[in-house]
Amino acid sequence: MSLERFLSQVVPVRQKLYRFAYRLLGNEEDAQDITQDALMKVWDQQEKMADLQNAEAWCMRITRNLALDKLKSRKYRRHDDLDHAGELPAQHQQNPHAMSEQNDVMKKVHATIHALPEKYRTILQLRDIDGHSYQEIAEILDLDMNEVKVNLHRARKAVREKLQNLQVYGL
Repeated sequence: MSLERFLSQVVPVRQKLYRFAYRLLGNEEDAQDITQDALMKVWDQQEKMADLQNAEAWCMRITRNLALDKLKSRKYRRHDDLDHAGELPAQHQQNPHAMSEQNDVMKKVHATIHALPEKYRTILQLRDIDGHSYQEIAEILDLDMNEVKVNLHRARKAVREKLQNLQVYGL
């Protein structure tokens, strides 16, 4: 891989890799380290780039594997992984009651997603937050595309049911 190819195909997805690592680790510094390590690993394995159909998915998989290794090696526990991911931009002078209500709803959504199993949470994040296609998610997570679809459906259903129970029953 030439420097030009690296700059055109890998560097543009750096922010996406960082956001993905941050959501997995919940820590800015660790996410920056993992992103840097992933970019170095991509550069070191540049001969594999020629055979790839989707370089971004390959980079995401490397980032995921490095982040999971970090989680396992240090028995690292994430803080609320969605603390910053779902922050809402400043709104046009909304009244304090509406803003408080909106913040409460977002906290419930974040807590519900955080309570999902890691596989569901990761697939939900990649599809609904990062906007990846089913095929890209399958490549990133090294899963069958049907398994991605089934797990995404189950994750969405679990979130929907939990939020409905919270709304109706306060559970």
